[in-house]
Amino acid sequence: MLKSGLIIGAVGLVLALGGSLITPLCVPCLALFLGLAAGYLSGVFDKPGQNSEALKKGALSGAIASLGTIIGQIIGALINAATVDAAQAAEIMKEFGYAVPGDMESFYAIGQIGGTVCFSFLDIIMMALFGLLGGILWWKMTGEKQSQPTIIEG
Repeated sequence: MLKSGLIIGAVGLVLALGGSLITPLCVPCLALFLGLAAGYLSGVFDKPGQNSEALKKGALSGAIASLGTIIGQIIGALINAATVDAAQAAEIMKEFGYAVPGDMESFYAIGQIGGTVCFSFLDIIMMALFGLLGGILWWKMTGEKQSQPTIIEG
């Protein structure tokens, strides 16, 4: 569980850093696949003997991995905030046809911080839930077969 969480967390850090440079909206999409991978890998590494144990380990593995994606998202948001100022963001909003608020400096800062915090919480929840789903997937594909008792006739 810890091993799979740390591996996927490291991958998530890199992917979330790159994704959040584009937009913070990319990271929850990544969380779906990273959570599944963490949950499935927890089954591969730990080989739990019961369905409930596979679910628990999958969910915890997804939650552990979410820490890496959160760190990546925070770093990406900081880089994004340092390279794109409020005037550039206003210009991008105008190009897409959005109304630009009068106090763009405050709006942009609150949007950067608020978006990162909200998406970080969303990442934790999504990765834990999809980690649970990854645990179910591992159990259905592999776990059931390994835990069935063998009957020896003799």
